[in-house]
Amino acid sequence: MKNIAVIGSGTMGNGIAHTFAQFGYQVNLIDINKAALQKAIETISKNLDRQLAKGTLTEAEKKHTLGNITTYTDLKDGVANVDLVVEAATENTNLKLQLFKELDEFTGPNTILASNTSSISITQIASVTQRGDKVIGMHFMNPVPIMKLVEVIRGYATSDATTRLVMEISHKLDKVPVEVNDYPGFIANRILMPMINEATYSLYEGVAGVHEIDTVMKLGMAHPMGPLQLADFIGLDVCLAILKVLHQGFGNPKYAPCPLLVNMVTAGKKGVKSGEGFYDYSHGLKEAKVAGKFNVT
Repeated sequence: MKNIAVIGSGTMGNGIAHTFAQFGYQVNLIDINKAALQKAIETISKNLDRQLAKGTLTEAEKKHTLGNITTYTDLKDGVANVDLVVEAATENTNLKLQLFKELDEFTGPNTILASNTSSISITQIASVTQRGDKVIGMHFMNPVPIMKLVEVIRGYATSDATTRLVMEISHKLDKVPVEVNDYPGFIANRILMPMINEATYSLYEGVAGVHEIDTVMKLGMAHPMGPLQLADFIGLDVCLAILKVLHQGFGNPKYAPCPLLVNMVTAGKKGVKSGEGFYDYSHGLKEAKVAGKFNVT
């Protein structure tokens, strides 16, 4: 498996393309937006420069990595003759179902179709294809070039052979793959999102402030980042979408999104991507301060 297609050139997509390319795979990076593709290549180049500065990469390796990436705006052309497709498009169920219908038509019968989804059912995604045994979840963590974990999600029909191949290729990327089964939120988000939601409820109910909640989790539980700051980095809209999947999938009120989170997303306060969430990032990440709405000191 040497030819890889990555669909979506956003944060996750360009990180996945970067990682595969760095380990010698030929990568077709696909996005309908040509400007987004250009931005993705620029981002990959900057991230490679960071590796250069740290001494973990040579100039020749940077050039080789960029040379391994070809961009496409046409899905059919981009997935022709690839061995593996990793879909990293927007976390939208209808969009993913449509993409996988088209991928099933445009790719060869032996091509494995993987989704980087963080919560949407792999079994549901596979149901729109004629190759359920070759559909799997390949959930990378952000930032992809740095984070070691790959959550490998088996749909109801995913075969042992497909799972084994995806586990093997993850190891070749110097990642640590963990196999899980297809239930709402998988493992990472089934555990993480209720914590973020409870932290938001604690703020909503006035138990403690943003800084205090994050400090308790960082210093008391040895988390590198507090749950509210982490939510800002993930994207509050993404957190809300995953909580809705958990709530709907299990029918359990403990997964119901906090009203404060709902209001913040509705108001466009989505975290780092919008410049403000629980923290204000208008002066950059290093100068982030608790957002005015929550700054009561």
